[in-house]
Amino acid sequence: MVNRVALFAGIICLAIAPLAWADAALDAALALIPDDGDVAITYDDAGRGALETAISALEDAVGVTASFDPTSEDDYTALAIPVEQKNLANKLSQAYYTLGDVFLHGEDGAKTAFDRGQLWGLKSLRMNPMFAQIETSGDKFADAVKQETDVAALYWTYGNWARKDESDILGAVFRNDPPKLQALIERALEINPAYISYGAYRSLAAFWGSLPSLPLIQYRQDLPRALSYLCPVLTEPATCVECAVCPFDPDCNQYFENRLIFAQYYLMKKSEWTEAARVLQSILDELVGDLYPLYNAFDQVLARELLADVEKHL
Repeated sequence: MVNRVALFAGIICLAIAPLAWADAALDAALALIPDDGDVAITYDDAGRGALETAISALEDAVGVTASFDPTSEDDYTALAIPVEQKNLANKLSQAYYTLGDVFLHGEDGAKTAFDRGQLWGLKSLRMNPMFAQIETSGDKFADAVKQETDVAALYWTYGNWARKDESDILGAVFRNDPPKLQALIERALEINPAYISYGAYRSLAAFWGSLPSLPLIQYRQDLPRALSYLCPVLTEPATCVECAVCPFDPDCNQYFENRLIFAQYYLMKKSEWTEAARVLQSILDELVGDLYPLYNAFDQVLARELLADVEKHL
């Protein structure tokens, strides 16, 4: 009897152990990806490994199995994720964005990561019954977005989609992506302007600064409009002469990407090379710090790349 009891207890332990490991892995993933900040990792191989482990844990938690096709929108739709786990889809969207944007920068795999991040974002949006009903009642994506209140779903769907479109901006214009992207990021700005260190301002500046400067089309480059979104997150009084309060928050200067976007999507677009060099060098002259360890380190890499291009014009 004692041996049978011991054997039974051992079987129970073996059954429980994988569940306990899965719970611990999910807890670690949730701690790594906060609700309103960058992924809490460093810009190195260890950070990438932690991010990929978190993605695996999150996908296990929402029911992704070996038969799941990550390229099939229907497979995302078919996942029966409880509404209380909607945030897990958001975190997957953010995690794939971070993987593609930071760790696969300039590589072929980046677009695949953005594809998956966009699909997780859309999955989260469509878990809102009102969003799904309006979206499917005709070509009413923007109308569905207007009633959405989940800023993370809006922001990361936009982020992945916009990054994916960067490889084919003209194609995106002719696919009519810009009004959908604009609806997503303007709604995110409306709901929570401070989300991800005022991320919607950066995104809207890059949106209007990166469009092609073609005449006779509705969505074309608009640099004054780009600047109007940048000034609230910059300390640039010589440029932002019409800004009543610049920046909104002193911490804006500590998030290097605000200045990076200013240089890349405004100053460089206007061929203001000396000013662009000044702003990019200011990023390189600062310490990464502990507040934004991942993106500040990555933005210094990007600033160095952009500065090399700028210096060709000086």
